[in-house]
Amino acid sequence: MSKLYLHKNLQFVFGVTLMAILGVSSIIPALPDIMHGLHMTPATIGMVVATFTLPGVLFSPLVGILADRTGRKKILVPSLFLFGIAGFSCFFARDIQTLLILRFVQGTGAAPLGVLYGTLIGDLYSGRERSTAMGYNASVLALGTAIFPAIGGGLAMLGWNWPFLLPLLAIPLGLAIMNGMHTPEPRNNGGFGAYMRETLRQMVTKRALVLFATTFLTFVILYGPIVTYLPLFLKQRFHSSPATIGSVFLISSFATALAAFRLGRLSETLGNKTLLASGAFFYALCMLGTPHMPGFWLTILPVSCFGIAQGLNIPTVMTMLTSLAPMEQRGAFMAANGMILRLSQTAAPVIMGGIYAWKGMEAVFIAGLLCAATIFLLAIVGVE
Repeated sequence: MSKLYLHKNLQFVFGVTLMAILGVSSIIPALPDIMHGLHMTPATIGMVVATFTLPGVLFSPLVGILADRTGRKKILVPSLFLFGIAGFSCFFARDIQTLLILRFVQGTGAAPLGVLYGTLIGDLYSGRERSTAMGYNASVLALGTAIFPAIGGGLAMLGWNWPFLLPLLAIPLGLAIMNGMHTPEPRNNGGFGAYMRETLRQMVTKRALVLFATTFLTFVILYGPIVTYLPLFLKQRFHSSPATIGSVFLISSFATALAAFRLGRLSETLGNKTLLASGAFFYALCMLGTPHMPGFWLTILPVSCFGIAQGLNIPTVMTMLTSLAPMEQRGAFMAANGMILRLSQTAAPVIMGGIYAWKGMEAVFIAGLLCAATIFLLAIVGVE
């Protein structure tokens, strides 16, 4: 158990997870230079991210169904190649239209990656090993989220397009997975109609709906009070620089990695219900504490609570979903969860923006607190 992270198949999953987040996190520091280099405006620069994430909303259900019906590797390997080739092609874009088209194609390759890394862990492991593997993977995700912006920022010093060299890493990963990854594949003896009926029946159970709702609320907190409004709060209250604001997020990512790394042991000791409720408690501490901290560096305390909550919450939800779904429907389950995640990413800034315009910054954190309280109630009432 202690050497689970050394398993070759799990290391391949780690690589897929890193590719899934590379497409956005590595170019964030380069966005101002991309805007200048391609003569974009602040109002349109967000399209560089939006055109990449949009395929995740559009194609996630199809990806899940295909992964269940045709097999995981038949979807995963071509997706990695498409992600790598289209992402690298962005290096040569010299106008906005070309860049956005290539980003959409790259996002089409990335869409299956976010669905399949959780699906593969569910296929490969069960019981405590599954919780442990999900925790390790969440640690890798958190560390990648912390490190990729630094790597992308360093490359961007050579030119706005240099971070687009990084997607090339997906090609050797795809080749290695094609030749060296051995995973169980779903067996489909029934027809497509029977598959869809059984999948929908499983998805509308109480436990599945609770987990989907938890995912939505989790990412409303992340992309509302934290990603969108925490930087603004730190700038307004403490006149913080981008570098110091980034250090707060870096510390939060390490807190996530530390909590997630211990998830297997915590799951065995406390149980999933307690982990989800504890995650909600730490979210609440962050929402209550952040707007009342008297100094910039003290905000590290509540934001670290947020990082711990992420490390407990997200991999636990994914572990429970993969355990709830049999292998023949697991891809569809994870795809549905991924689509809900993308929808919450899109909705959260809009919802919280309306709350901010209505009642100000403190109301945004109160809304986040209400989301945390709802997650707590869902964990207590809806998880057996």
